[in-house]
Amino acid sequence: MKYSTSPVPDVILRNGTVVNADGSRLADVAIVDGRIAEIDRDLPAGTAAEVDARGLIVLPGLVDVHLHFNEPGRTEWEGGATGSRALAAGGGTTFVDMPLNSTPCTLNAAEVNRKRAALEASSVCDFGLWGGLTPGSVSQMGEMAAAGVVGFKAFMCDSGLQEFPRADEQTLLDGMKEAAQLKLPVAVHAEDEQITKALGKAIAGTGAREFLASRPVVAEIEAVERALQLAKETGAKLHLVHMSSGAAVAMAVEARRQGVDVSIETCPHYLYFTERDVERIGVAAKCAPPLRPDNDELWDELLRGNVDIVASDHSPTEPAMKKEGDFRSSWGGIAGVQSTLAVLLDRGHHARQLSMERIAALVCRAPAERFRLRNKGRIEIGCDADLMLVDPDESFTLGAAELYQRHKTSPYIGSTFRGTVRRTIRRGETVFMDGKITATTKGRFVCPIS
Repeated sequence: MKYSTSPVPDVILRNGTVVNADGSRLADVAIVDGRIAEIDRDLPAGTAAEVDARGLIVLPGLVDVHLHFNEPGRTEWEGGATGSRALAAGGGTTFVDMPLNSTPCTLNAAEVNRKRAALEASSVCDFGLWGGLTPGSVSQMGEMAAAGVVGFKAFMCDSGLQEFPRADEQTLLDGMKEAAQLKLPVAVHAEDEQITKALGKAIAGTGAREFLASRPVVAEIEAVERALQLAKETGAKLHLVHMSSGAAVAMAVEARRQGVDVSIETCPHYLYFTERDVERIGVAAKCAPPLRPDNDELWDELLRGNVDIVASDHSPTEPAMKKEGDFRSSWGGIAGVQSTLAVLLDRGHHARQLSMERIAALVCRAPAERFRLRNKGRIEIGCDADLMLVDPDESFTLGAAELYQRHKTSPYIGSTFRGTVRRTIRRGETVFMDGKITATTKGRFVCPIS
């Protein structure tokens, strides 16, 4: 079966194990005009360039639907140029940028279009955009949808930025009603404002222990419960971002059984680190929700198939804003866009027998399907030739020099992972190979299919 408009391949990947969420097989992959044209054994060579994938796993390009590249306006923290290169080095070909921490935040169509233009000029990966749901932005949601956002992000607690205030109860209710009409999801940062605010005032001290105590798991559970209730009431599609606890995941799974349209995301840092690492690493491991005492229940939920998506929540800042020892005033966010696949391979595939097919579902197919990103997340004829070639057994130790992000600060530095990305291909072009960025063209804007 061939891609009918142009039968002569530009590139053929030979003898790799091609993995999709629904299965794997040894095959060649032919690429024509940036798309997958044929998948079969022993394809004829013709004049195509050839890539030897023998002994490698061929996965769809990773789709990261939760990160902060801060374009435009706060690129001194991270920008599309550096951030997208880091994503590509980790096997990523597509991302969806959050409406904060750019300045201004993406709260109307004009800012959506401005961010789109900035990323079209800087990113080597394809990308989509989130709109923001804050008090005052509900009336702008229709125009943002027309501009191509994948959905709307809201905080149920203080976001840390004055320009992106939390969505109070009425705002969240109105926003979910509007999102349901627009048939777009609402993503929520689910931590209860009353609990986090009260504990933040009551608990003195600036150390790791005090910070962890100020954001207990009950704050996540209370907020998740309310978000699920609102989604049920309004019929909105709900996306729960960065779930840090198995208990919160289990609550969402039960709501899904009762008919709530909810997707569940966690992040690699919740699967890799625990709160014991916070004191060991320092403020580089500060995030919200925080790392938990253990992650066994979260892994159990993921292995049962109850977690839909793993996304990085890459949220870096300038090193000066991470004040060692001062967890109260330091910026909270994990810089880890390059390490998502590494965590799933090392701690998932090798340590817990997580299948390659399940990894393809978590970071490729499910994010592309949930946010309706056309031709992404699958190795199928007619889809974009977004691929990563992975040596599942080669180990490496991550050093600061290997990071492509703007600032070489990450809690993963010094970690040894089993499983290495050898090549990343975006729409037929090799954008990363054997430790080097090779992209010569820029990424494209991807909006949800109707």
